[in-house]
Amino acid sequence: MSYSVTIDEAGADGLNSGTLGSFAPRQLLPGFEPQDRAFSSAFSILDAAVADRVFPGASIAVTHGGRLVALKALGRFTYDSDSPLVKTDTLFDVASVSKVVATTTVAMILYERGLLDLDAPVVGIVPEFAGTGFAGADLAGTGAGDGDARRRAVTLRMLLAHSSGLPAYEKLFLKAGTREQLLRAVFTTPLAADPGSRAEYSDIGFMVLCEALERVAGETLDRFCQREIFGPLGMGHTTYNPPPEARAKIPPTQDDRTFRKRIIQGEVQDENASVLGGVAGQAGVFSTTEDIARFAHAMLRGGHPILRPETVALFTRRETAPEGTSRALGWDTPSGRSQSGKYFSPQAYGHLGYTGTSLWIDPARKLSVVLLTNRTWPDSSNQVSSQAIKQVRPKFHDAVVEALDAAG
Repeated sequence: MSYSVTIDEAGADGLNSGTLGSFAPRQLLPGFEPQDRAFSSAFSILDAAVADRVFPGASIAVTHGGRLVALKALGRFTYDSDSPLVKTDTLFDVASVSKVVATTTVAMILYERGLLDLDAPVVGIVPEFAGTGFAGADLAGTGAGDGDARRRAVTLRMLLAHSSGLPAYEKLFLKAGTREQLLRAVFTTPLAADPGSRAEYSDIGFMVLCEALERVAGETLDRFCQREIFGPLGMGHTTYNPPPEARAKIPPTQDDRTFRKRIIQGEVQDENASVLGGVAGQAGVFSTTEDIARFAHAMLRGGHPILRPETVALFTRRETAPEGTSRALGWDTPSGRSQSGKYFSPQAYGHLGYTGTSLWIDPARKLSVVLLTNRTWPDSSNQVSSQAIKQVRPKFHDAVVEALDAAG
């Protein structure tokens, strides 16, 4: 594809003053006509989704063979005709994609530095998880110390692989008004299954994981990510808790009339993460498609410059237990009717986000695809939108791969 720009233009290692080469949209595809021709089928799927009100707007980025081959924005912030247009530098709430670009990557870095034993019990780092008290607070009546000895068998690996036995999700924000209260509720959430017996995607588990990582690192998740991940990769737009002046670049995710009773724009949509102050293991990152593509590009290069290839291989390889799991450590892998579509290889890995976001990376194809939307607008509980995006994502990914294969 002659119309693309090489990510590694800045030199042999693709680095230039801490960033990943010439990877800026202003240097990509003058006029954007070439990418519109090459990916016309893929883009038309997203245009149709906007017309069908699956989401108001979207931004996408595709890297292939070390090149940024597509960077596209479409739709508006909301369904109103005078709403701002989505641009390629529009910031989106990436929701659970935070689990991989931030939380899991922090675990990878700490593991690589010999600071994290994946098979260590969680209670060795977070004793409150066994019900032994939370920061000196009185836990009477919270369910702590419920006598469930199984909690001591939960390891960090299980939290990453979603096999801890913790439930998928709880509306803890309804009974916890402060960060301390919500963490107390997290640490005392009863197990729904024996640890290691089954894989069940768990936001609760990643909230526990975040606390464990922060204690090992000795600092908050957002500060660690900025210094060790976002900064080194040149992800200049990526952040937790965007400043108020950035709000104009962020599409709203919800008209919340029950909990916060305001339009959610420029603050995390996830209510539990909101009570935790906007920085949480399961959600909280705001980013652009180009920034997420930078992250994907680093992963495709074996983690350089923030990780070693063997660490990337370990965390992105599908776990062998529990039986039938599609989970790697923090990441998911294609399985059955995957949201990645039908073409991604068995070596691929990715993650979805509740707000209508996704990231899929395929080392075999040297391919990454980023899709960011705000499909939760205006009603995050809209089941029609929830089901519709499950149809859009695989069709879009298939069309991208077919376009690349057709181009040779």
